[in-house]
Amino acid sequence: MHESDSIDDDHIHPKKTGKQYRGKHSQGECFVTVNGCALDPRFDLRTHSPNGFEWGYGGTGPAQLALALLADWLGDDALALDLYQAFKFKTVASLPREGWTLTGKEIDKAISELRSELV
Repeated sequence: MHESDSIDDDHIHPKKTGKQYRGKHSQGECFVTVNGCALDPRFDLRTHSPNGFEWGYGGTGPAQLALALLADWLGDDALALDLYQAFKFKTVASLPREGWTLTGKEIDKAISELRSELV
């Protein structure tokens, strides 16, 4: 993590607590939405998996999902890039294969736990 990129309460988004992220498998493909719209994979930040998202383990598809989730939720690309690998192992790797829902509150909780582990 960069010294200038601290995780603090400014990165908790009370106005966005209504955001819901959902992932599901259908006909061999993974679909992830945020409030019903497709989640941007953020290939502009890093391309781990040109085939898109995956979850339930610690590979490249889960890395792409972790990055996309944090970039969308935090609204801070640099901080998302600093945290997404740890978030992948803490949260995305344990999401159930058949499908899942994550709320902003759950993402904030995971970020807070990561912050505690990093200090």
